[in-house]
Amino acid sequence: MNTFINSRFCTRFGLTTPVALAPMALASGGALASACARAGALGLVGGGYGDLAWTQREYTLALQAAETGRIGCGFITWKLDEDASALDWVLDHAPEHRPRAVMLSFGDARRYGARIAASGAALICQIQRMEQAPQAVEAGATVIVAQGAEAGGHGMNALHGRATMTFVPELADWLSAHAPDTLLLAAGGIADGRTLAAAMVLGADGALVGSRLWATAESLAPQGAKELAVRTDGDGTARSPVFDILRRKNWPAPYDFRAIRNPLHRVWEERIDTLRSDPAAARDAYDAAVLAGDFTAAHVTVGEGVGLVRDLPTVAALIARMDRGARARLG
Repeated sequence: MNTFINSRFCTRFGLTTPVALAPMALASGGALASACARAGALGLVGGGYGDLAWTQREYTLALQAAETGRIGCGFITWKLDEDASALDWVLDHAPEHRPRAVMLSFGDARRYGARIAASGAALICQIQRMEQAPQAVEAGATVIVAQGAEAGGHGMNALHGRATMTFVPELADWLSAHAPDTLLLAAGGIADGRTLAAAMVLGADGALVGSRLWATAESLAPQGAKELAVRTDGDGTARSPVFDILRRKNWPAPYDFRAIRNPLHRVWEERIDTLRSDPAAARDAYDAAVLAGDFTAAHVTVGEGVGLVRDLPTVAALIARMDRGARARLG
């Protein structure tokens, strides 16, 4: 079967569907990344905050289980600036075990571009605003991800973030004029065949999929969190710094965190300054909820696309469904 609408992304990475797994910290482990790779997508392990032991375990598992070279890894750029040992470990593999791609998000990727290129891996840079595009190109990005504010987890706050629907075509036009060989992926709200087709029509070469792949059998997300996501619609999420404060994550402005607006979030979402000044009691409640698997207080990291999450399939079934749906709409 021919690859989907002759996508440049498929051609560049040897894929059969124009989808990359978002490298979600603590969710995109080896089982999820390898399942995506076997299904014809690009599987990116969530190196996240650069936990070396976690990255070693999950990346090794992904390589062993993938049966293909469609495996990569993603990191939070500003955390690499503090400790790049996990990235160094991934890139120091023998050539046949090095990542097909390394994705960097939330920070200046230029200091890492030459090192990643020298390893033979493609650099994927995720951005949230047009002003970041020249920096990503200068870093040597093979692929730029246009992340809309609808996305789950970290992204730009309401004051600075863009909507996927307008951001993707604007960036597509800019790349066509300034860096035509650079590929473009859409991120934020891509959760089924319709939204994958929409991303392609908007000018993307494919999509980075997070929340929908988070809610699969192979994801490392807690089962109770997945089941809550199935019962939640897109109105039930919010973007704020609440869970970063509770988790002691010192994210730089203007980034914040989209998750389900559970009861603990609702208590504090209009009282951010109070929470910042005296977080101790709220942190105790949050920490206890995490240990107990109580998602009335523990965070559930999904975006607005959660309203399209109605089951918890295997990755193979989900990717096949998305691909069929997109093909049907694009003809």
